[in-house]
Amino acid sequence: MRAIYEAVFAVKNDGIDAKPEVMIPLVGTIRELQITCDMVRRVAGDVMKETGVDIPVIVGTMIELPRAALIADKLAEVAEFFSFGTNDLTQMTFGYSRDDAGTFLPEYVDKKILSKDPFESIDQEGVGQLVKLGAERGRGKNAKLKVGVCGEHGGDPDSIRFFRTCAFDYVSCSPYRVPVARLAAAQAALEFKHYERGGKD
Repeated sequence: MRAIYEAVFAVKNDGIDAKPEVMIPLVGTIRELQITCDMVRRVAGDVMKETGVDIPVIVGTMIELPRAALIADKLAEVAEFFSFGTNDLTQMTFGYSRDDAGTFLPEYVDKKILSKDPFESIDQEGVGQLVKLGAERGRGKNAKLKVGVCGEHGGDPDSIRFFRTCAFDYVSCSPYRVPVARLAAAQAALEFKHYERGGKD
């Protein structure tokens, strides 16, 4: 944490106004998040005292455990943003290991056990409901909560359309997926507006 905030101070001398957003991963309890967020804010405060420079302190968490999605209302009391880590959330929800899922998932899709590889396109029926529930509970407690997704699902058009129905603020994905993600996000926004108007052009 100290390295992050000292770096912000260092680049200010080069005219760069950096605004880091610190994301705490793999959180499962409110106390766990509270302790780590307090640490971030304490260290940032120390750096500000030492440098005399005000630095924005924004701390959030990655929702990648099913328990975190279920207690999202409590986590939103501490976090300023959620980023759904849907790769790990999929792994934890299905009980699949990404290290060996490739050896059997193609057959699962071929035999219609699964309609798609859930690591490529989000499982809306299961994992997606945890995402939607977590977003709703988080925003129910903190109306200013920024919510998004981080992972390969952020570059999948079908997943992006689903995230739009959850009113996500952003999607994040691998650089090579960015062009597809931008197009899919724009199309999803237009589709949503069309739906809001009752299907009228």
